[in-house]
Amino acid sequence: MPAYWLMKSEPDVFSFQVLKSRGKKGEAWDGVRNFQARNNMKAMQLGDLAFFYHSNEGKEVVGIMEVVKLAHPDPKDDTGTWKCVDMRAVEELPRPVTLVEIKDNPKLAKMVLVNNSRLSVQPVTAAEWAEVCRMAGTSGAAKKPAKKK
Repeated sequence: MPAYWLMKSEPDVFSFQVLKSRGKKGEAWDGVRNFQARNNMKAMQLGDLAFFYHSNEGKEVVGIMEVVKLAHPDPKDDTGTWKCVDMRAVEELPRPVTLVEIKDNPKLAKMVLVNNSRLSVQPVTAAEWAEVCRMAGTSGAAKKPAKKK
C-alpha cells in the first residue's frame, strides 16, 4: 500500500491549525463514514505521511501530517463499524496548493483527488506527493517516510 495519503477536513470543523495545536500526540481522525475511506485508514502504517486538505472552504492542501497510531475503533461510533487513525501535524505548507492548481497540472491528472474528489481519505502516489510538495514550495516532506520497526 502507498506510504502517502490525502485526508480531508472542513476547516470550520477541524483545521490544520487545530491539529498543530495538539502537538506530538496528535488527534484521532474520527467521524469518517465511508467504507473506502475507512479501508484506506486501515491500510495506513505508522510513519505514513498525508496531506491535510481543507475541503468545502478553501479547497486546498495546507499541510502535511503523519500517522502516529494505527487504525482503532472510532470513539464516536457505537456500532463498531468505523475506524480512525491518529495523526500529528508535521509541516504547514509554505504555500497552499489549491484544487484548481492540482486539476490544471497534467502530472496530477490521475490523482484520486481529481477523479474521485468526494473521497475523504485517499492514496497518493510517490510522484504525486513529490509534485504537490514542489508546487507548495517544500522539499523536506517530499522524502519517503522512514520505515518503522
